[in-house]
Amino acid sequence: MIDMGDYEVRISALSKEDGGGFVAVVPELPGCMSDGETRQEALSNVRDAIASWIETAEALGRAVPAPRFYEEPKVSGNLALQG
Repeated sequence: MIDMGDYEVRISALSKEDGGGFVAVVPELPGCMSDGETRQEALSNVRDAIASWIETAEALGRAVPAPRFYEEPKVSGNLALQG
């Protein structure tokens, strides 16, 4: 299962002409972005945007891209018991 925190988020400062604050963009999810008055607020807000983006894509039957740096956990299938 993919964690929303696995997606790359790029945060940039907005100019005063654009309202100031910060914008957070998720490159792997086209059009997925959010903003906030601080970097932390933009990051927090973009997590909600990621969840909404994924929910909408799934509802429309569209593929959800895996995060660029995501790797499925490797499970051997072996059970180790300690005595």
